[in-house]
Amino acid sequence: MFAVMKTGGKQYKVASGDVLRVEKLAAEAGETVQFNEILMVGSTVGSPMVDGAAVQAEVIDQIKGEKVIHFVKRRRKHGSKRTKGHRQQLTLLRVTDILEKGGDKTGVKAAIGAGSVSGAAVAAAVKDAPKKAAKKAEEKPAAKKAEAPKEEEKAAPKKAAKAEGGDDLKQLSGVGPALEKKLHEAGVTTFAQIAAWTEADIAEMDEKLSFKGRIEREGWVAQAKDLA
Repeated sequence: MFAVMKTGGKQYKVASGDVLRVEKLAAEAGETVQFNEILMVGSTVGSPMVDGAAVQAEVIDQIKGEKVIHFVKRRRKHGSKRTKGHRQQLTLLRVTDILEKGGDKTGVKAAIGAGSVSGAAVAAAVKDAPKKAAKKAEEKPAAKKAEAPKEEEKAAPKKAAKAEGGDDLKQLSGVGPALEKKLHEAGVTTFAQIAAWTEADIAEMDEKLSFKGRIEREGWVAQAKDLA
């Protein structure tokens, strides 16, 4: 009797006693593993798998396939060449038994690829999914509450400036919202303050706020005296 089984993304037609090489399995030499993805057993064809069918095999050894050379050449003015070798990791098996029924009750270790995620890990992830979703739902309202004080803090300086009765410094030549903000941060809120600046004050403010001579060039002091 023969069977068609699937492992490592490939299909194999096997019979009892056959020796074959498959994609590397997570098993050691001498262990018996069982393949549960059976597409066909004798004359029975699965849809897509045959329920309860299985193929058992003994692991003979972990081996490597023949070396394959991969060569790439780019034909350009500054082209490049690259040679890379690869040997596929394989598992050597001997088929010991083909089961038409009862494969799900044998208790033999299932054949799992070396790079596959274990069923236990998948089950744990599915089990923890509701907890993680609930945790995220709890964190979202907390984040909104934490953001609220920030908005109030942003509004606080504007309210304070209005309460102090500061002047509209944007009336000065070349002063826009950005420069007005810089002046407010430096403690300058009225035309009277600017009108009282000395040459030393102008030089200090020019350097502090990186105005690059704008105060004298635009004549802010004279304008501030008129506006004040």
